[in-house]
Formats: sequence, structure tokens, C-alpha cells
Amino acid sequence: MADKTMALSDVASHVRSGMTIGIGGWGSRRKPMALVRELLRSDATDLTVVTFGGPDVGLLCAAGKVKRLVYGFVSLDSIPLDPHFRAAREAGAVATTEYDEGMFVAALRAGASRLSFLPTRAGLASDVLTMNPELRTVASPYDDEVYVAVPGVRMDLALIHLNRGDAAGNGQYLGPDPYFDDLYAMAADRCIMSVERIVPTAELTAQAPAQSLLVSRMFVSGVVEAPRGAHFTSCEPDYGRDEDFQREYAEAARDPEAWAAFEQRYLEEDGR
Repeated sequence: MADKTMALSDVASHVRSGMTIGIGGWGSRRKPMALVRELLRSDATDLTVVTFGGPDVGLLCAAGKVKRLVYGFVSLDSIPLDPHFRAAREAGAVATTEYDEGMFVAALRAGASRLSFLPTRAGLASDVLTMNPELRTVASPYDDEVYVAVPGVRMDLALIHLNRGDAAGNGQYLGPDPYFDDLYAMAADRCIMSVERIVPTAELTAQAPAQSLLVSRMFVSGVVEAPRGAHFTSCEPDYGRDEDFQREYAEAARDPEAWAAFEQRYLEEDGR
């Protein structure tokens, strides 16, 4: 099997302005924050970001890198709204495609399956259709049902973070939820996966079940070993969310000078 390991510092070379980038994780849980920092350090702008958003969205909005956001929600979990995203949304600084969570997953599944759309009941008779007038409904060819035809989303690049991986690109989650990271990998032309630790392939299933192998190497282009690479979000069972750091992040966002100081500190190598 090919060795797909790469240095964290090489991630930015895979990013170009105007790309559509998917970011795995869920809110403030198992976000690929080390990879996001490299994205922040890049020259890329005008990005379309596809995500169940958390501080990844806030940081990218604060840096002026987001042109469009396709999302199911943006939350810090223990803090309901990311302050930078809220400011960008209220100012109309980014274009948005806001889906019901079920619709967002349908878009990922369609993209992962190379389908132009998937039908779903999610969003019917709701303002999601009003706010996204480009959406269409489709009649079932088998009965009288009508569904929302959610367009499949394809990405140029996906960024995900998992607990363990091998050099070939197999990725393993050990926490309570996969967070759809496999769909991001499958719906992207390229996927960079960071992991807490790169281990020999045999070690992946030595103490964990085979079903914990979430991401197949065939969908991964590069593997980065990044201990604490999801900080300050959680990466259970390796570590929980750093609530103190997250509060500092949210509080710093209220003041430009405080944010400038926080940003400089956050972009240091260890991210703390």
C-alpha cells in the first residue's frame, strides 16, 4: 500500500482560491483544527465551505476567506452561536445555503454517491424552500408522494480529523459518533485526513472493532499525524473540548484588539 503521509506544513499547498472545501466534524466536536490553521495561513480566498459548522467557520469568516457557506448549522455546542459567523451572517458578508440537517446529509450522500440529487421529505412545507428558491421538488414515479430534490454537493477538497489512521489512509474513529466524515471523504476529489496518531495497519483493529474503521484509504489523498489536532474542539476519547479556551475565543471575538492578540496566539505552531 502506498505511503500517503504528509507534513502539516504541506497542507496549504493543496489549497487554491475559489475551491469548494468540506470540513468534517460536528459543531465543536472533532474538527480538523490543525488543518484549518494551515488553511488560515494560506493565501486562498473566495472559498465555498461545506460543513456542520463550528469554530472552523468562525475562524475562516474572521479571516475573510469564505465566499459561500453551505451548512446545516454553525454552533460551538456549549456556546450556541459562533460569534464570528454571527457577525458575518448579520452583515451579509458571506453568501449562504442553509439546509435542514436532514437535507444537508442528503446532499452529502448524493455527492458521495456521484448522484445529482437525492429525494427527501426533510424541508417540505418549511421556509427552507423559501430561503433557497433554487431547490426543486420531484414527484415519485411510484406513488403520489412529492419530495425535495436536494442537489448533491461535490467538493474539491475535504479536511477531516480522526483518532487513528495508518500510513495508507485508513481512518478510525474511537468516539461516540462518526459525524459523517466518511461522506466528506467520498464526496471530495481529494481528502486530507489528520489523525491523533498514525499506527501500523494491524494495530487499528487490535483493540477496537472493525466497524470503527470509518474511512477507506481509497478516498484519502494525504494523512497528517497531528496530536491534539482537533483542539480546542473535542476528540473523544482522547480529549474533551477545551471549554476555557473556547470561552476565551468567543470573548476575544467581541473586541478587535483582543481578537488580534488571540489570532496571533492561535496561529502559533501548537495552536494554544
